[in-house]
Amino acid sequence: MDPAAQVIGDVTIEAGASVWPFTVLRGDQDNYVTLGRNSNVQDNSVLHVTPQFPCVVGANVTIGHRAVVHACTVMDNVRIGIGAVVLTGAVVEEWAQVGAGALVPPGKVVPAGWLVMGVPAKPVRKMSQEELDDIARNATEYLDLWHRDYRGQVLHSDISPRSDGLVCPEMSECKT
Repeated sequence: MDPAAQVIGDVTIEAGASVWPFTVLRGDQDNYVTLGRNSNVQDNSVLHVTPQFPCVVGANVTIGHRAVVHACTVMDNVRIGIGAVVLTGAVVEEWAQVGAGALVPPGKVVPAGWLVMGVPAKPVRKMSQEELDDIARNATEYLDLWHRDYRGQVLHSDISPRSDGLVCPEMSECKT
């Protein structure tokens, strides 16, 4: 976690996840935030909750700069674009992408494998395999960047899966 980021209340950050400068994760209002393994929340983003809805972000998710992810569920292997807003009760299914500047309204479901764009966000098209591969590559690049610039080492080639499903740069560094 970058020292300029703020983590407040009931927040779980899983192994390999990174929280970049000026980001806020607020698990207050008697609810919680979970940031999944190897996910990244980039500069000036906000993850927040309501009393009715937690904020749950899955594994291998990239949340772009200045995004707001509010009291919703973002499943594994998703990209939330720069400046996008995902509102209360929304669900972004696996391998979906919310385009830069898009607004996902309360309660909306972004279907698996689809790109949504606009205000309000609407499905534009099913993404190609190349685009899905880029979502995975983006999460891996941010994991490597975090280790290079914040820990002084690139560990992507050294990542080891654990029996409980977490992925850790070095087994001794994994905490549950």
